[in-house]
Amino acid sequence: MILNEHVSHNILKEFNCPLFVIEHSKAVMLKAIRLKTDFDLEVDLDLVKTGAILHDVGRSKTNGIDHAIVGAELVENKGFPQEVVNIVEKHIGAGITKEEAIILGLPPKDYMPLTLEEKLVAHSDNLIHGTQEVDLDFVIKKWKKNLGENHPSLPKIIKLHSEITGVPVPITEV
Repeated sequence: MILNEHVSHNILKEFNCPLFVIEHSKAVMLKAIRLKTDFDLEVDLDLVKTGAILHDVGRSKTNGIDHAIVGAELVENKGFPQEVVNIVEKHIGAGITKEEAIILGLPPKDYMPLTLEEKLVAHSDNLIHGTQEVDLDFVIKKWKKNLGENHPSLPKIIKLHSEITGVPVPITEV
């Protein structure tokens, strides 16, 4: 089941997602569409739109880092294809390795985005703060403030940005 924007909005309401999650999800979807267009990315746009709209559906139950896992379970139980489930499950930051998942208390598995659709939604989410579009510098500063100056996620976000935009960013800028 792939959604259009109207049906997606209703699905989020059905899950009792707060309005701020619905508005954020719409902004992430619009950012994903812009990135796809601006960088001529060959992706399944309907899959990206559906994944972007549903990426934070788990926030209807929790605002913890486990919201991605909760959301993946919700969309899977609702009958969405595995590709959508994967986007929801792997959208946190620039991905979480199995080792990081164990440290964070998540089920021990790899949550790294693999497909271009997964990467596009994850990065679009990074570039939206609430409903406002932000740049990579903002994201890096926010992550440094929240996670620490030398957190292993910082090089991953730069790598993800380069994969989406095709623009190399020296890791030394972290």
